[in-house]
Amino acid sequence: MSLFRASFPGSGDFAPLFRLLDDYDTHRSTRSQPSARSFSPRFDVRESKDAYQLDGELPGIAQKDIDIEFSDPQTLVVKGHIERDYNTSNRQAQVEDEESEQSEQTTAEPTHRFWASERAIGEFQRTFSFPTRVDQDNVKANLKNGILSIQVPKATVATTKKITIE
Repeated sequence: MSLFRASFPGSGDFAPLFRLLDDYDTHRSTRSQPSARSFSPRFDVRESKDAYQLDGELPGIAQKDIDIEFSDPQTLVVKGHIERDYNTSNRQAQVEDEESEQSEQTTAEPTHRFWASERAIGEFQRTFSFPTRVDQDNVKANLKNGILSIQVPKATVATTKKITIE
């Protein structure tokens, strides 16, 4: 038994109505998602005495589909996209043969359907902000076996230079 009343006297109980409106809002927001999903690749970030080392998992992503740039002097942005193409050359040849046998008004139906589609597709973007100044001109990146390695050297400490007045 509750010590407090669920509603004010004479106001009725609106909790179920509000719950229904919240559920409807959640349903609408998930339906309006774009068809291309986004994902966030995982990265390991290490710091040594003179550089930052980033290693990220980007399996199946071509080098041409990855962009690495600085958005400001200490912020590195890694972004890109991935698309999955499940058509093989054998399947394409089979479809072309079927299309040539059929009239131009009908199309060949795909011979497979997905039971599950769990691999990441769509756009991705990761942003890394470094606590110290970095040397943007000497950043090196390498993509090998689905691992993107980025070495970001730290900038040398600016020394003060005394100016003498003549």
